[in-house]
Amino acid sequence: MGLLDKLKNKTQRAKGRGKEEAGRSSGDPYLEAEGRKDRLSGGAKQTGEKLKDAAKEVRRTTER
Repeated sequence: MGLLDKLKNKTQRAKGRGKEEAGRSSGDPYLEAEGRKDRLSGGAKQTGEKLKDAAKEVRRTTER
């Protein structure tokens, strides 16, 4: 996984957490839902990147 992709995903998750908290504290369910969406989207992207890394590692180890 590229460092830049990893950083982008973590930033998106953190931004989502912030929006979610702001939505909760202000009583805005739409902002809270948008934050949850951002957080989950960043997590899903991170999982996809980890799967790609695992596949590359398997391929690398079986090439011998």
